[in-house]
Amino acid sequence: MRSSITRKTRRRLWPVSGLVIACVVAVSVGVSQSGAGASTTPKRGVVTITMAIVGDPGNPSVGVIQTFGGPKGQFVDPPANKGSTGIYKSCSDAPAAPPPCLTVGGVSYTYGIGEFDTTVSQYVTFLNTVDPRGKNPHDLYNDDMSPTVWPQYGSIRYTASAATGQHYSVAYPQWANKPFNFGDFRRGARFVNSLTNGKVLSKTSFSSGSFKYVTYAVRLSTRTETGMYNVANPATTRNRSTGFVLPSNNEWVKAAYYDPKGGGTDSYWAYPTGPFNQPNVAVLNPGTGDVENSSDQPLATYNPNDPNSSVDTPGAPPGSAPTWCPYQAGPTCTKVFPADIPQGLDLPSQYMANVSTVGQDKTPSPWGTYDQGGNVVEILDTLAPQPPGYNFLRNWRYYHGGVANAPAYQMEISAFGFESGNPAFQRIYPWYGFRVGVIGNLK
Repeated sequence: MRSSITRKTRRRLWPVSGLVIACVVAVSVGVSQSGAGASTTPKRGVVTITMAIVGDPGNPSVGVIQTFGGPKGQFVDPPANKGSTGIYKSCSDAPAAPPPCLTVGGVSYTYGIGEFDTTVSQYVTFLNTVDPRGKNPHDLYNDDMSPTVWPQYGSIRYTASAATGQHYSVAYPQWANKPFNFGDFRRGARFVNSLTNGKVLSKTSFSSGSFKYVTYAVRLSTRTETGMYNVANPATTRNRSTGFVLPSNNEWVKAAYYDPKGGGTDSYWAYPTGPFNQPNVAVLNPGTGDVENSSDQPLATYNPNDPNSSVDTPGAPPGSAPTWCPYQAGPTCTKVFPADIPQGLDLPSQYMANVSTVGQDKTPSPWGTYDQGGNVVEILDTLAPQPPGYNFLRNWRYYHGGVANAPAYQMEISAFGFESGNPAFQRIYPWYGFRVGVIGNLK
């Protein structure tokens, strides 16, 4: 049965596997969900967020040749990158455009970035806090997130008859610690505003090996329109110098690729999992999505044989995409697709892979974050120039990190996506996510 939330009319648009220019393209898993039964003033949920601390302020930036610009907007590996890391000491050292060079990675301050992506259980806590009556006024949920409408990717269940503050729930237990997979800038900005307007209940610093972390327990606020971002303004940027944020382009790149010990090329890794070589491919339990080969380091959740790419992993056998489906869904899992996906297409070849449990790939970035390569592509708050091939006025933002259904080159430092807020893609592309950052001295 479909939820009672009304679908909005939208233009049908088909996403290729991997990042798509038209759509494009550590948070701890401990979450406390608070419902309030029939109360008219439901309790606000609490989320626990662990941030990796990224130091070495004033680090050097590098130039990268941006990987994008295929004939249909999909990402391609440009000839300039063949046989190289695509990293240059500066853009003056890079090959002449096109494709263009982008200066990335330099950050003048210390900041925090989520150890993990925002999880499904955290997003459910957010939904029940800011929409306790299940009316969905800000389109923070849609039917394609439902396990009934889309058994393989539907991670959040909506129940119209539930009590106040309990309309949303994790679809199946296996989804609780998976990355939220239907995000966009607007949803991420409202999540961040709820955190920024909320109350920090505790702040705990700790170390793990050479990595430093801070864990925040935050009681969410119901106010999401303003805070760190003014959501009513499509071109909104940060309004405060202290608080929770969606990472900027440079913050995200530095956390994923910059090695303060000088490894890689000019201190930058090619992948979030290592300086030069692409990682091994995760193998997932078919019924739970847990990673079963975490000893095969370095490791990431990505598809080595993307059918829409000419760049595959040498020697990777066909059908090696990491995938799973909740065992409770039974035989409907890979056969039922939302009605808004264009029919008559080879849907199984387009939806080959699924996300893994956060952190289980166990390969850290130089600063102790996980899953910045593969799993879900991550929205950033940096406004981007209009990408090549598009001639309409719209606010674009960068995405980064590759997805479970994309090949290895989309995890490279040079692979940037662009997000334009198109709701059609956001409904039928189940590999969008975000991680939270923090700036300033948050008390």
